[in-house]
Amino acid sequence: MKMTKIRTLFISLLIFGTLGCSTSPKVEPGVSLELAKFRKALISDVNYELLFNIPGKETEDISASETITFTLKEAGHDIQLDFRESAELLKSLQINGTDVEIQRREEHLILPAHLLNEGVNTVDIEFTAGESSLNRNPGYLYTLFVPDRARTAFPLFDQPDLKATYDLTLEIPVSWEAISNAPLAFVTENDSAKTLEFATSDLISSYLFSFVAGDFEAVSRTVGGREMTMLHRETDKEKVARNIDKIFELHAASLNWLEEYTGIDYPFQKFDFALIPTFQYGGMEHVGAIQYRASSLFLDEDPSESQLLSRASLIAHETAHMWFGDLVTMEWFNDVWTKEVFANFMAAIIMNPNFPDIDHDLNFVLRHHPSAYSVDRTEGANPIRQHLENLNEAGQMYGAIIYNKAPIMMRQLELLVGKELFKEGLREYLSTYSFGNATWPDLITILDQKTEQDLHAWSEVWVNTAGRPHFSVEFNEDDLPGREPLKYDVLVQSDPAGLQRVWPQQVGIWTISPKDSSFKFFDILSDGQKKFATLNKLRAETRVFNANGRGYGLFPADLKTLQHWEHMRDVRKGSHLINLYENMLEQNEVFPDSYLDELLGIVQTEENQLLLNLALGHIETIYWKLLTEEQRNEVQADLEDLLWNEMLAQTESSTKKTFFNTFRDIALSDNQVQKVYDIWSGELEIEGLNLAETDFISMAGDLAVKRPDLAAPIISEQLNRIENPDRKRRFEFIQPALSADQSIRDSFFESLKDEENRKTESWVLSALGYLHHPLRIDESDKYILPSLELLREIQTTGDIFFPKRWLDVNLGNHSSDEAVKTVHTFLDNNPDYNHQLKMKILQAADMMFRANEIKQYTK
Repeated sequence: MKMTKIRTLFISLLIFGTLGCSTSPKVEPGVSLELAKFRKALISDVNYELLFNIPGKETEDISASETITFTLKEAGHDIQLDFRESAELLKSLQINGTDVEIQRREEHLILPAHLLNEGVNTVDIEFTAGESSLNRNPGYLYTLFVPDRARTAFPLFDQPDLKATYDLTLEIPVSWEAISNAPLAFVTENDSAKTLEFATSDLISSYLFSFVAGDFEAVSRTVGGREMTMLHRETDKEKVARNIDKIFELHAASLNWLEEYTGIDYPFQKFDFALIPTFQYGGMEHVGAIQYRASSLFLDEDPSESQLLSRASLIAHETAHMWFGDLVTMEWFNDVWTKEVFANFMAAIIMNPNFPDIDHDLNFVLRHHPSAYSVDRTEGANPIRQHLENLNEAGQMYGAIIYNKAPIMMRQLELLVGKELFKEGLREYLSTYSFGNATWPDLITILDQKTEQDLHAWSEVWVNTAGRPHFSVEFNEDDLPGREPLKYDVLVQSDPAGLQRVWPQQVGIWTISPKDSSFKFFDILSDGQKKFATLNKLRAETRVFNANGRGYGLFPADLKTLQHWEHMRDVRKGSHLINLYENMLEQNEVFPDSYLDELLGIVQTEENQLLLNLALGHIETIYWKLLTEEQRNEVQADLEDLLWNEMLAQTESSTKKTFFNTFRDIALSDNQVQKVYDIWSGELEIEGLNLAETDFISMAGDLAVKRPDLAAPIISEQLNRIENPDRKRRFEFIQPALSADQSIRDSFFESLKDEENRKTESWVLSALGYLHHPLRIDESDKYILPSLELLREIQTTGDIFFPKRWLDVNLGNHSSDEAVKTVHTFLDNNPDYNHQLKMKILQAADMMFRANEIKQYTK
């Protein structure tokens, strides 16, 4: 028996051994760590038999019933079922055949000890389903229960380490389709409704239980001997035809790769997925029933390389979760990052064969480093692994650190252990904890046995602490008796927090010799000392640090290195642009106007779409956020002309569209905005510029802001044009945010204080983006304080990414002294504010703070 299993068994016995002399955990909101441990030690063999009667109208209640069976190791304790909704929704309760008066306290349904038996117990409940996580829309609904929101729909043990099986029955309108975690077993129909009975599911965590039902088109394909079904609501038949084959192929390729890598066949009964117009995330890994945002998979005509890569990565990510997260699940949501790091790490490898012409090292750097740095550079940086006392705060665990820094860490770990031993360790991890739960230390213990490195010490810095190292080059001169002084450079790694931490890692350095302009590349592995590496053999006039994109931190960079742009490999170009951007934000001798000048030269010559997107993104950020109004006016005309002319010059439609989108965003001059208007209205057609309905909707939004005199007719005309009913509903929702009338915009923001008006979160974020458009910041700064005051409620009622995204869109474009003061005053006036939410505020406000400082310096 493995030592990890012995330790886990000992802990379980220790906890269980104390149950007889302990009281039940206190009843408090959420799912506390204390309650979760108590129930895990006491409860096993859980099954939920669920029936939901779903009417076609989203305004009508969903009547439901369930039978819960579970085994108790020891009687004599009240047992808490989790149910966050009102007690009025609970209609009846039976425990082991006895009718019981309903006791609901602090978000829990209490099962009295005297009615429970040692051994098997049965609980029957009639109720009306709570709807806050059922995502009901006209014509369809979908469940989204991560991390602890299943308890908003029905009573259950809502914690990840009490895995259960589910027997689901749905009563739905006869025209609807549905999928869930298990295969469909039986269907019965009448004239107006049908009943779907699904087979018993595999053993899964509560947050992974799911179903999708509604007016969807079902498409089934068999690819490589594997049958899959996709649900979608897209009305553009040409768009469906362009994308559908590739969507199925990418899923099949991901499944095949993962089976080979893990040595484990696909572990669940079936594999389906649904494409949902209003979905909050890119995707969610429900066992056998993945949910995706429809626009992430159904791409418009002439997609860019970035869009194609993002789709492939998303599919690979969600498919990887079937093994990493679904088969083996974290024990507690403080380790939620483990499933995400594996999914992103695997996705970066899985999609490589589908894009043989792509520099995948470059793609990895661009997908992970900028996002991770956007948090780790801030005052609110959080470690990869965090402490969590209650699942009602688990949503705050999510963010760029677990999705983007963790894969960088994992790649460094693979370099340290070696690819084959690393794969061997992951296979052991999956087989050891299959259909169970595990922690990060469980994996580190397995890998630690395969290397001489002290991985626990390595993990302590990389995983358990926040922030990034800073690197610098120091000149050294050693006096040698009787000889010339030895002169050399040293690359120094320092800890900006002053904690003397060292992040052991591999870093690549590319050098240009001052003598003959020759180029060399060196890989350096940290020896764990502050003086990270001696560069005496690498003395050069110019260097690119982190030239292979594997390192992590703030690296030295200067603009003069760009004169060697044409000699750099793509990954070095990308890494250098990121280094320049980070040094610009740190005000390390890289100034926005100077960097902008260099970027304008790059976008005229660079052919790699990934690098082009990065450079154009930096241009937009500098233009809107870091330049003063005077500086923006100075560059505006030349920048507009350059982007328009580059757009016209492109021969590839996808690149032409990339330039057009940046031009559309940047354009401010009357004659340039008129060009966008003419394209939107159909008066001007650009050969090779293929635009979809979503593009015209975006143009209408931009034009409504930039041409307030025409906002009303533009909005009305666009609304009449939209053919897809889901996109029409979205545009109707954001319409007040586009209005030229400030009072209408104010009323719209005020309406967001009502939870009901925030339920379609992606629409809310789009609307807020227009309220806080850079051209409107003088009118929208008054929304900053109420947006901060709503944050606690947003965290309670919204899905996992919504609090941070809410903050990003409400704060991101502001940089005035008054805006900065508002944020600081709010934090000062709330010294006991929730720590996790305070970190989110500091993360979201980081660009505001830096832009304010940079503009002050410029003035």
